Amino acid sequence: QVQLVESGGGLVQPGGSLRLACAASGRTFSPWGMGWFRQAPGKEREVVAGIRWSAVTTYYAESVQGRFTISRDSAKNTVYLQMDSLKPDDTAVYYCAHRPAVGTDWRREKEYDTWGQGTQVTVSS
Repeated sequence: QVQLVESGGGLVQPGGSLRLACAASGRTFSPWGMGWFRQAPGKEREVVAGIRWSAVTTYYAESVQGRFTISRDSAKNTVYLQMDSLKPDDTAVYYCAHRPAVGTDWRREKEYDTWGQGTQVTVSS
């Protein structure tokens, strides 16, 4: 059983930066990949970024391409989301998710089997 715990959220001004972390624990943590999703008030959850654990291949939603960077530290079983040039539209609860196996589309929630509790990111002046 894998458990995921996010941290690093908070309040930041437009144009600022935050780094989120997602620490994984469990006896058999060996993901095919990890993902970050977000859900803004009144909106559906959407994918933000994904990473293939072994090959360190990364994927980004168009809305964050060039501003966000996903990375991982395999020794710490931790995945990060560096968020730069933040905008008010980035305000949301951010979730990390565990992808246990190769699938057909990294953007689909169904390809992730374990989710963290979420961390709030608020971008406001």
